[in-house]
Amino acid sequence: MIDKTHQLSVRQQSQLIQINRSTLYYKPKEISSTDLSLMRLIDEIHLDYPFMGSRMIRDMLQRQG
Repeated sequence: MIDKTHQLSVRQQSQLIQINRSTLYYKPKEISSTDLSLMRLIDEIHLDYPFMGSRMIRDMLQRQG
């Protein structure tokens, strides 16, 4: 995709393939273990009760503590 050692600058390369340079430097954050466990719990609830919307799932989680 982008070669930093190429004769063309990174700016020129990104213009050629029509992407922002900031996209090249973006590093996604790691997801915390707390967030992962919460996402798993939400998935389990959704699989057990597929008719529940986000608000009902939120209320259920709040009641559970």
